[in-house]
Amino acid sequence: MSKPTLLILAAGMGSRYGGLKQLDPVGPSGETIMDYSVFDALRAGFGKVVFVIRPELEAEFDRVIVSRYRGTIEVACAFQRADDLPGGFTVPAGRTKPWGTGQAVYAAREVVHEPFAVINADDFYGAENFRQLAAFLTAEASGTALLRGALCAFRLDQTLSSFGTVSRGVCAADAAGDLAGVVEHTRLRREEDGVIRERGEDGSVSEFAGETPVSMNSWGFPPELFAELERKFLEFLRLHGQELKSEFYLPAAVDALIREGRARIRLLSSPERWFGVTYREDKPETEAGIRRLIEHGEYPRRLFAR
Repeated sequence: MSKPTLLILAAGMGSRYGGLKQLDPVGPSGETIMDYSVFDALRAGFGKVVFVIRPELEAEFDRVIVSRYRGTIEVACAFQRADDLPGGFTVPAGRTKPWGTGQAVYAAREVVHEPFAVINADDFYGAENFRQLAAFLTAEASGTALLRGALCAFRLDQTLSSFGTVSRGVCAADAAGDLAGVVEHTRLRREEDGVIRERGEDGSVSEFAGETPVSMNSWGFPPELFAELERKFLEFLRLHGQELKSEFYLPAAVDALIREGRARIRLLSSPERWFGVTYREDKPETEAGIRRLIEHGEYPRRLFAR
């Protein structure tokens, strides 16, 4: 079996962060969060990395990011464009942005032909996340009737920001321990009394236990996913294709496949603490967390030769 591929979603601008955070250094030798993901994936047994980026970023991305991996791991790029639509659909007048994480994964269909993991560019997942996904992707075979994938979830209390609300997909498990569904919650934060709550715009208040498993968009799939994504994308476009701000989200597509009985997603669990830069103020905490891991021998001070 071929080694699995790591697909990194790096096309977003990061509006709450205020800049192109995918290229922002957080490590002591100028490493980005993506560098740590590639390093962890490489030592977990992945054989290729594919970045999904915007076409206009290609030259800068190649200079700053892709060049550092050449000679270490096979690298390719796929491009997320608003007009990359199936079924003869066209972009409605006035729409400029692409169509969300589901379309971002769909954009890689021509360059990914083996089992693959999907992650965000701006999330630090830790080595155990990639070990679990690699083990699943090298052992699990997908049949034609039922797509078999995996989601590596994190504890909610390990994924919060001190500087504002976060969006997290709250996971539910079935009796077999597989993923039963993912529900997106967009306004989660730990309040002064230590309780994690979501306060809705309608005045509703929901509380969540710290150990609640949540999705950080760390998935494992066979290549058969692309055909299923195209089918779900077509359904989405028929309903929302004329809306200027609608988005085709990967978790929603997977959730629909589970409910339709077309997919079974194993729910894996990482014990590690997530780091991220949802807000610019998160960066010092992420840098400090990475320094601690280096001090404990988890990573070298320089990941790749420059």
